[in-house]
Amino acid sequence: MKKCKSSGKFFGMNGSKKQTALKALGTAGILGSVIGLGTLGVKFIGHFAINKVFDSFLKIITSDQYNKNLSETFFSVQRIGSQVILETELRADEAKALERPMGPARKFPNLDDLKFNFAQINTLPTEVDTEIDFSITIGKYSKRPLQFDQFMMLAPMAYGIALSKAVKIAFAKACAAAGAVYHTGAGAPLMEVPELCNKIIFLYDRGNWPKSQETLLKSQAVEIQLGQGAYGGVGYTTKADLISPELRKEFRIPKEQDLITASRQPEVQNPKDLKNLVDKLRHITDGVPIGVKIAAGKYLEADLYWICSSGADFIVIDGAEAATKGSPPVLQDDFGIPTVFAIDRAAKWMEKHGYKERISLIASGNIRTPGDALKVKALGADACQIGAIALVALSHNQIHKALPFEPPTSLTWYDDKFSDQFDIETGVQSMYNFFESCKLEMAEGIRALGKTALSQVNRDDLVTTNEMYARGMNLPMVYDAFDPLDEQPPPRLKKLKL
Repeated sequence: MKKCKSSGKFFGMNGSKKQTALKALGTAGILGSVIGLGTLGVKFIGHFAINKVFDSFLKIITSDQYNKNLSETFFSVQRIGSQVILETELRADEAKALERPMGPARKFPNLDDLKFNFAQINTLPTEVDTEIDFSITIGKYSKRPLQFDQFMMLAPMAYGIALSKAVKIAFAKACAAAGAVYHTGAGAPLMEVPELCNKIIFLYDRGNWPKSQETLLKSQAVEIQLGQGAYGGVGYTTKADLISPELRKEFRIPKEQDLITASRQPEVQNPKDLKNLVDKLRHITDGVPIGVKIAAGKYLEADLYWICSSGADFIVIDGAEAATKGSPPVLQDDFGIPTVFAIDRAAKWMEKHGYKERISLIASGNIRTPGDALKVKALGADACQIGAIALVALSHNQIHKALPFEPPTSLTWYDDKFSDQFDIETGVQSMYNFFESCKLEMAEGIRALGKTALSQVNRDDLVTTNEMYARGMNLPMVYDAFDPLDEQPPPRLKKLKL
C-alpha cells in the first residue's frame, strides 16, 4: 500500500488499528467539544448523570417491596429515633452501662409553656432608664450570708472527673468578673480558685477522696450533695488504671485506689443524720450558708421536710433535665420530675409551711436562657444554676478546634483530645459576655412587667399555653379572659369606682 505524504503513517495502518485510531480521534473530538463548551458542557453532563442516577434510584424505591426497600431504613430511623438506634448499637457492641454526656435528649414538659404578662396601662411599664435591683441573698439568717447580684450561678462541675483545669480556672475568672457565684463541683480541689474569685460554693460531695479543708474554709457557702438530676443518688466508680498520676496526686489518694462516689452521703445514713452534718459544717466554716442538693422525685415534699428540719440555709432542686459528663440514659430519660414542676412544688410547699422566708431555693436543670431564669424566679426560686449552657458559652469561638472530627466537649473534658487547646482568656471573655447579656435581658423583662427589682417577679406575672400546667400549677390559661368589671377588679380599678 502506498503512503500518502500528506497523511503520514495513518494510511499505512491495518484495519483494526485504523478503527482504534478513528475511535480515539472521535473521543478526543467529543471531549474537545465539551471542553470548548466550558461550564455549559460540564453542567449538561452533570445534570444528565444526576438525572439518570435519580431516575434509576426512584424506580428502585417505588417498585421494591418493603422488605427489600432501602427507604425502610429512613422510616425505621424516623420511627425508632436516631439516638435510640445509636445507643442500641453501642449496647450491642459492649456489655456495659452507657455513659451519655450532656443530659437527656427527650422533650420533657419545660419552661417554654409559660408566658409573662405585659404591663401596659392598668400596670404601667417601667421607664427605660430605671435601674433594676438584682440583689440576692442566700442564707439570710446565717451568720455570714452569701450576697451577689447575678441570678445565674455556676452549677457543680468537677475538675478531673469532668472538666480540665483550664476550663475551671476560666469559669472562676469569669464568675469574678461578672459578680456570679462559682461552684467547686465534686472532684479534685483547685488551690488557685480562692485567689481568683470571692464567691465560691464548696460541694461537700459523696466521694471517697479527702475533702479539701483549705478550699472549704475559703468558700462562702457549702452545698451537701445528696443527689443530682441526671444521676439521682446512684454511685459510680472511676477505676484506678484510668486515673493519671497527676490527677491522683491532686485527689490525694494512694496508688491503685479507685475513685468512688457513694450512693449515699457517707455521713447521712438516715434522715436525722442530716442535721448533724449541717451543724458540723456550719461550725467548721464559722457560719457560712449550708445547703443541700437533691434530684427532684415523686416524694419531693418528703425530702424537703427532712432538709428544712435539718436547719439548712438553702436547697438546690435539680430537675429531670439536668446534665452531667456521663450517666446511664435510663436515669436521664426515665427518672425524676421536670424542673418546671419541681420548682413550683418546692416553692409552694415551703411557703405553705413557713420555710420560704428562711430557706433559699435554687433551681437547676436545663435552664438555658434569660427567659428560663426569669420564669424559675417567678415560680419561687431565689437563684438558678447553669451547667451545660455555661459550657456552650465558655467554648464560644473555640469549638472549631475540635470540629468536625471530634465533639466540642473534647475541648473541655479533662485530658481529652483537644483539652490542651482550650484558651483560658478567650473562654473568660465569652462567659463574662454571656452572664452580662443574660442579666441585661432579664432587666428588660422586669421593666416589661412594670417592676424595678428581681425580687418583685412572682407567679402572678405568669400565664400558660398548656392546660396541664394550668391544672397542676394553678396558673391561668392564655385564653382565660380577665374582666375588670367583675366583682373583684384589680386594685387600681377599685379606686376608679366604675
